Amino acid sequence: MRYAVLGTGIVGRTIAARLAALGHQALIGTRDVQATLARTEPDPMGNPPFAEWHTAHPEVRPAPYAEAASQAQAVVNATSGGASLAALTAAGADNLAGKVLIDIANPLDASAGMPPVLNPVNTDSLAEQIQRAFPEAKVVKTLNTMNCRIMVDPSRVPGEHNAFVSGDDAAAKEQVTELLISFGWPRSAVLDLGDITTARGAEMLLPMWLRLFGAFGHPDFNFHIARA
Repeated sequence: MRYAVLGTGIVGRTIAARLAALGHQALIGTRDVQATLARTEPDPMGNPPFAEWHTAHPEVRPAPYAEAASQAQAVVNATSGGASLAALTAAGADNLAGKVLIDIANPLDASAGMPPVLNPVNTDSLAEQIQRAFPEAKVVKTLNTMNCRIMVDPSRVPGEHNAFVSGDDAAAKEQVTELLISFGWPRSAVLDLGDITTARGAEMLLPMWLRLFGAFGHPDFNFHIARA
């Protein structure tokens, strides 16, 4: 299958590399390919520059947002939450129409300092904003509640733990669930929360995740929902 992963940060790189390793065709979308390849400094999180990563993953071709989305059968939003709507607008509504749009971004706002807060929150979510902005896309929120290494390799966390899916289109959620299973998630671990409004709950786990990260000092953990 052909995927466009929008966003060249560590999340986008991790997802794109895993897709390629599974035999999918993966493009990684960016605003300006030449500028992205020209960066020589680590990113704000200390990750190597994109060009260094791309040398190790030449099978993942960088492309402008619109080109990546136009060639894809499904799109992954791995941009930062505050930039997601602009990036998807650059990708083009026509290039997203009718396609599954997997949203793994979080609307974190650090404008008032750290730790960041969510914006929007409670009565709206980034996933809902994306669905409203691109009504012909089939938005599915998932994987935003964990570190990217766990997204593609859930065995990093021993025992049972969960991934969530939210979206209005049942077939799109099933397609995403099958993708998660190919990443190593047991079907029983993927919990369908319901329609796209339930993404509010998944996004609201992020403040807790950030505080657990601070308490543990590492990101190799995840949420487990125990049911009677």
